[in-house]
Amino acid sequence: MANVVRAALVQAKWTGDTASTVDAHEQHARAAAARGARIIGFQEVFNAPYFCQVQDDEHHRWAEAVPDGPTVQRMCALARELSMVVVVPVFEVDGPGFHYNTAAVIDADGSYLGKYRKHHLPHLPGFWEKYYFRPGNLGWPVFDTAAGRVGVYICYDRHFPEGWRALGLAGAQIVYNPSATSRGLSSYLWKLEQPAAAVANEYFIAAINRVGVEEYGDNDFYGTSYFVDPYGQFVGEPASDTEEELLVRDLDLDLVDEVRRKWAFYRDRRPDAYDPLTRP
Repeated sequence: MANVVRAALVQAKWTGDTASTVDAHEQHARAAAARGARIIGFQEVFNAPYFCQVQDDEHHRWAEAVPDGPTVQRMCALARELSMVVVVPVFEVDGPGFHYNTAAVIDADGSYLGKYRKHHLPHLPGFWEKYYFRPGNLGWPVFDTAAGRVGVYICYDRHFPEGWRALGLAGAQIVYNPSATSRGLSSYLWKLEQPAAAVANEYFIAAINRVGVEEYGDNDFYGTSYFVDPYGQFVGEPASDTEEELLVRDLDLDLVDEVRRKWAFYRDRRPDAYDPLTRP
């Protein structure tokens, strides 16, 4: 019997306040659970606007502790209620001056499994992330969940192949890639990079983008979220490029083993030859 996991992702518009935005994501999670989803992921800093379009100290107010802050605790309760794994990207504070772009991973029993902190931070017009965040320092963890082995790689990370590979070497079957990426800047890469990474590393990727224009800048977030399989093929159609949308897709995790046997990229790696890649 195929090892099929029904997975979901949400691409959403910022409502204008955290309370209604989190409420809307909770309703999406309930709708996904009603359709049989066992895992769901949200977009980058899902409970806030993409404030990195500007550099302003006021936006540190969006930060909260992980896992003890209100958003992650609420999502733990929701995961427990729905028996669903939840990937929760937020702005994390870990003490004065220690802020990260983070995603918490919560298992289907509501237990907090751990977090990923974004490694690669852009710093250019419309994406001033180094003003707010420190680079991630927790490596590339893969979490054993009720829906399979799950990793996270956040937005700008996707341009760097090393983390994708680290997740594959750690046994990831599904990698959630929550993002906030703008039309015109890199949209032609959106349907290229994650399918290529899925092929190179032989796992499923959930590529999530927000939609719309928000009050802190003119970035036009173009949605088009999707799931892609280890063959680099879309699982169903990508989402709209203008509207909020919940995607629910069946992922046959047996494809991970099938592709790794067929294409054997991991067998043919040459780590003995790669030392120059990590020299300063």
